[in-house]
Amino acid sequence: MRNLIDIQDLSTTEIEELIGVAEDIIENPKKYAEACHGKKLATLFFEPSTRTRLSFEAAMYELGGNVLSVTDALSSSAAKGESVADTAKTVSCYADIIAMRHPKEGAPLVASLNASIPVINAGDGGHNHPTQTLADILTIHREKGHFEGLTVGFCGDLKFGRTVHSLISALSRYAGIHIVLISPAELKLPSYIKKDVLQKNGIPYEQTTDLLAVMPELDILYMTRVQKERFFNEEDYLRLRDSYILTPDKLKTAKADLSILHPLPRVNEIAVAIDDDPRAVYFKQVKNGKYMRMALILKLLEVVL
Repeated sequence: MRNLIDIQDLSTTEIEELIGVAEDIIENPKKYAEACHGKKLATLFFEPSTRTRLSFEAAMYELGGNVLSVTDALSSSAAKGESVADTAKTVSCYADIIAMRHPKEGAPLVASLNASIPVINAGDGGHNHPTQTLADILTIHREKGHFEGLTVGFCGDLKFGRTVHSLISALSRYAGIHIVLISPAELKLPSYIKKDVLQKNGIPYEQTTDLLAVMPELDILYMTRVQKERFFNEEDYLRLRDSYILTPDKLKTAKADLSILHPLPRVNEIAVAIDDDPRAVYFKQVKNGKYMRMALILKLLEVVL
């Protein structure tokens, strides 16, 4: 039985296989329409979500399966003090696979150690978000056709941004990747990721507070919001939330084939005027997330077509 807790749980070969299945789903949706008939996905979301939860649920329905859903900790036995371990054991009696989002880092790992069915980490605190990374990876692949040799800029909240942490971890396995880290000093990428991922894998990277200075060199610009829910101090959030706002003017020096990604939700860090720019691919990213989650569900349930 396999789980997906960290993007490193998947080899590059497995990621490429998932990309292949996702692209086949895009081309041949009817082939997969009953692939999970009789199977049930439990979505356990103890933290707010729109895209990720609906994406998982849409993925399972489009595979012909069914969904059991917990969308609020207050509506579950967690409100009575039930442990993550006991929740996982209980839900294993009802479903065939679990997708869990939790505010505490490590909660999906605890669930996976106690469940008797596969567990997918749908985001744990500021730690990891591997299925968003799969969406990002498919988007980059469909836009660029390759990963090697790309210069990828991450802009905004790099400290708490679990999507950033997971994608950097995934990209670090490809040759010639160059990482540009753009953030306020208070929201820098955690030092353990720089040490354990970038430096350990010999990935060249630069840190800056100036987005405009590095814009001309970027192949990918990965924007993120400053996450109010990760701050203990609202004053700090208000001071930092508008650190980077991408507007059409700021793209004047960007490459013609730049791809702009964002894990969403967007607050105000990307002007709505950019939505019509062909370089903006963040809504394509949303669709790609559904296709990759479909491919992942098939893999973890060991469904062979």
